[in-house]
Order: sequence, then structure tokens, then C-alpha cells
Amino acid sequence: MELAEKIKTLAGRIEKQRGSVLTEEAAKTAFVMPFLNALGYDVFDPHVVVPEFTADVGLKKGEKVDYAVKVNDKIAILIECKGCGVNLGQTQMSQLYRYFHVTEARFAILTNGIEYWFYSDLDEPNKMDQRPFFRFNMLDHRADDITELQKFTAGAFDVDAILSTASNLKFLSAIKAELLKEFESPSDDMIRLLVSRVYDGRFVQKVRDDFAPLVATAFRDAIRDRVSDRLVTALEVTSGAAAGLAVSIPVGSAATVQAPEQDDEEIVTTEEEIEGYHIVKAIVRSVVKAERIVMRDAKSYCAILLDDNNRKPLIRLHFNSKTVKYISLFDKDRNGEKIKIERLEDIYGFEDRLRATTMGYDTAKATVPA
Repeated sequence: MELAEKIKTLAGRIEKQRGSVLTEEAAKTAFVMPFLNALGYDVFDPHVVVPEFTADVGLKKGEKVDYAVKVNDKIAILIECKGCGVNLGQTQMSQLYRYFHVTEARFAILTNGIEYWFYSDLDEPNKMDQRPFFRFNMLDHRADDITELQKFTAGAFDVDAILSTASNLKFLSAIKAELLKEFESPSDDMIRLLVSRVYDGRFVQKVRDDFAPLVATAFRDAIRDRVSDRLVTALEVTSGAAAGLAVSIPVGSAATVQAPEQDDEEIVTTEEEIEGYHIVKAIVRSVVKAERIVMRDAKSYCAILLDDNNRKPLIRLHFNSKTVKYISLFDKDRNGEKIKIERLEDIYGFEDRLRATTMGYDTAKATVPA
């Protein structure tokens, strides 16, 4: 069985059993030992996996680390286990830190049976780093994580091969963690950096306070837009050979292919229609949340709707003609007016009407997003 399948099977067991695995010993038996077994180490062979490994550290005698894994009869990995309910951190790694420099191991793992934090001595030789270079979560991981974990299997274990990429992996993980922090709660430095590029005034406290929520929202929307664009591209590539499908794309959630009400073989969502959708979304997001704006393509036009509701049309894009473009605008009573435009940017000239239509459909709920 491939490593990915073994991990998937063990993850399913963890999901079912974690509520009843209440102690450190239970976590070792139920989760950690099967994990080592999945990596190809015989947990019942003391020449491979040494439980309660002892090494004297300075004046402290007889301290034990939970497991030591041997490769080619040499200590290769030290493992310290905690209970499933324990949040891993600096406090829990102290014992590993003391043991690391008195053994020949180049790697150490801190785990609670669900998360596995991998350490080495990248900063100073024979001194365990304060920060793990790789974190693996049994219940939340990607294919790339499995690829990295594969390097620690019994059949593939190679110290030099692991260390050759560990440094980059360590800093990549740290940078990603910092980016996530900035996305959730932008720091003053990040706010100052971005504001300086779009605002010419002095960066005083009031400016900082005014821009802080805008920066946080911009981060979230930029990610959503990026995901939306990738999903649209994937849908176009997948459906292009079949001449297209009707696409409904709510910003901020997964794009879905909706069952069309007509012959979908003649429906093709074009790049101009997608760009028009993003223009409309940018305009009306000042009065409703962006995720409520949805594009639904049809044979003769592309509709942009509020709440994915056909009774709440904001605009229709008539871009199928190769020579001329039209848009249809609506009032709150859904009365339409067809207007010729020269360029996509001309849609911005109808900002007030688009916002008025949006608020007309939703007077009670239309609010400026925070």
C-alpha cells in the first residue's frame, strides 16, 4: 500500500477515535505507533524502534524520550509524544532539545499523534533548532506534504537528501505562517507599506485606523479573486472541447457548473464576459458583499445577478457579436434598457445605476461591507 493510502486510513481512524484517546500513552498506542509503522518502521523490533530511549544529559540521569528510531543501526530520529489534546509548542520541545545534542540523531519529532513537527540542526551543528522545518498534520495535509513525508520512510531515508531541502522548507513554512497572520490581522508595518503605495498623505494614527480594515478586506478579496480566476480557467479548459457549459461563479466560494435551462452546447463563457463580471463586482461591492454577485452565462447573453437570483438581474452582457457590444441595465422593477458600448471600461460609466439597482433589490439589507 502506498504511503498516501496508509496515511488516509490512519487519518480515518483518528477522526473516529480521537475523542476516546485521552492520555499520552493512549495516543502512542493508537496513533503514533501506527504512524511509524506506516513509514515502514517495525515498532515491535527494538533494534529499529527503541521505546523509552535513555541518554544521560549533564547532571540529569535516566531521562527518557518516548522513541528513538534507528536506521542502519544508528539513532536517526528522536520522538517525543504528547496527548492528543496538547497544543505543541516551545514548552513541549524542551526534552527533545536536551537530548538532541548528546545523540547522533539528526532529526527529532514532536507529536501529539495528530500533528508531527520535524526538527533538525540547521542553524547550529548538533543543536536542535527552535523552529521545526516541516509540520505534518494527519487531518489537514496536501499532496506536497505526503511527498515530503515520504523522505522519512524506512526505504527512502537519506539524511543528506532531507537536509538539502530542509532549510528552504523551514523558511518557506515560516513565511507562509507570517503571511497568514498578515491576512488575518495586518500588522502596522504591512499597513504602512501598502498605504504608502496608494495614499500620498502622512501616515498618522487616524489614517492607520481607517486603512487597517481596508487592507484586511483587500487581502481576502485578492485571494478570492485569484481562486475564482483559477477556477474559471480550469472550467474553460475542461469544457472548451465540449463547446462550454453554463457557469455560476459566486466569489469567495467554489465555482460550480450549473445545469443550464437550454442547450448548453452553444454556450461559451468568454474572457470578455469574465472581465465584465469582475468590473461589475468591483462597482457594486461598495453596497453589497462581493460573494453575493454571481455570473450565469446563457446562449444569447451573460447575466450578472444578485444572490444568483434570476429575479435580481444587475446587468446582461451581450458580447457574442464580433463587431458590436451591448449591455442591458435594469431598474429595481427589472425594466431593462439595452445600451451599446465601445469598450469593457465603458461599464464604469454606469456605476451609479448599477449601485442603485443593487440597492433597489435589497434596500433593507444593502450595507457597505466592513
